[in-house]
Amino acid sequence: MYKKLDDDTLNTILETGIDVFADKGLDRANINVIAKKSGVSVGVIYKYYKDKDNFFLACVRHSLKLLDQVLRDSFSDEADVMTCIRRIVYALLEHSKKHKNYNVMYNEITSGSCKRYAAVLAKEIETCTAMVYEQLMENAKRSGEAYFNIDSHMFAFFFDNLLMMLQFSYSCDYYRERMKIFCGEDVMDNEEKVAEEFIGFMSAALGRR
Repeated sequence: MYKKLDDDTLNTILETGIDVFADKGLDRANINVIAKKSGVSVGVIYKYYKDKDNFFLACVRHSLKLLDQVLRDSFSDEADVMTCIRRIVYALLEHSKKHKNYNVMYNEITSGSCKRYAAVLAKEIETCTAMVYEQLMENAKRSGEAYFNIDSHMFAFFFDNLLMMLQFSYSCDYYRERMKIFCGEDVMDNEEKVAEEFIGFMSAALGRR
């Protein structure tokens, strides 16, 4: 009979799973490898998760909890729109550095190996983000900080696309090299410049001077 795992051990198993799924993808990831790296038996993992796909979904949801908290900590009804955007940009850049493989795993979700979960994962991953960014734009329009009318749903979509590519650029090899081509070989050494240019771009997009 297996002893109930404590939160730290479960966290280790999920974080290890994220690292392996990010490296190998869903189809090629091996539960035996994950168990060994986590310091537990395969049986323990299957006691909590019925199969590899179920465990993969648990890893995704584990990563979402932290991302959700990052966004909520950055957003405030009282703060002006550019303060919120600044907080979000810097928080997500820090998140990308500390949890690189979260973004690599999200990138894997968009590929063919995970297409059977595309609909359910898109809904789970994007719903919270969409709501936060839509509310951000609604607040900006009410306060007069957005100097032209824009559909809040569209704003949320475009803003999230930009942030997603920025996060991938600090996490995924292809997007990192792509960023260097556009912004220069030394761009990865000047994170603050990247953040401030992004924030300036968003300020201009909102019609601010």
